[in-house]
Amino acid sequence: MDGINPAQSPADLRLERRIFAASHGRDMTPEERETLERIRPPRTYPVRLAVQSYDGPIAMLPVAQLYVRDVPDLSPPEGKDLLQVLWCPFDHPIMPRTLLFWRSAAAVTDILDTPPEPPAVQFNGYLPEPCVLEPEQITEYPDHLELSEELREQLKQWSVPQAAEEDMDPDTYYDCVLSNAPGWKVGGWPAWNSTDPSPRPCSECGTGMEVLMTVATFEEGDDAGNSWSPHPHPGAGPYPGHRGYNATGVQIGSGYRQHLFVCPAEPEHPHIELMT
Repeated sequence: MDGINPAQSPADLRLERRIFAASHGRDMTPEERETLERIRPPRTYPVRLAVQSYDGPIAMLPVAQLYVRDVPDLSPPEGKDLLQVLWCPFDHPIMPRTLLFWRSAAAVTDILDTPPEPPAVQFNGYLPEPCVLEPEQITEYPDHLELSEELREQLKQWSVPQAAEEDMDPDTYYDCVLSNAPGWKVGGWPAWNSTDPSPRPCSECGTGMEVLMTVATFEEGDDAGNSWSPHPHPGAGPYPGHRGYNATGVQIGSGYRQHLFVCPAEPEHPHIELMT
């Protein structure tokens, strides 16, 4: 645990978010400022943190719970129809450390009214806000870096008139508007924004890994126009009229996406995490 991202309780992080949301567009009250100072007291240097030790296991944070009946593209192991995605509440290099659990919904009978929570979360962006799942099926295409040079040039030429109409660069029009949908998604194609494509063989059997799920900081891209806008919902997001750009409260790195790759031959083989 470090002085850059000192851990906070989930309750304090949620209270901090509520204060920022309630004070949007106005000055904070003295009580709000006092509460925020209690949650994040002014730092003194050098930073010295007293880290409390905990006995026993620490609960992981729930990230997503997906049923095959809602998301038929999941392709679960035989006999499973439920995917639960969890991640560690403490910071790991670059991005959160995830765990995948494939389960049979019918076998889950002892359901807790209140899921367990970790005593502390090291980074605000690791604590997801509860959201209702409303799947929307779309069609997308590979990033231009996964295409041949010939096809890239054809796409560039095809994009010239459309890009001109939307005042966009034809070199980036395909990736921004036609290729990869922003936001959280199951399946589809990864977007290669910060690294180049590379082989991703399964560590158990060597089969090429495929994208299972993408966890994104933002639901919409500023450079995508209205091409990938999700259905708007009143009050979505932390601020009134926010339209859900960051309704989950999750932040990957400095605002990136975390792709989870699984083995298509055996989804329960170890998965791969990749931030782009």
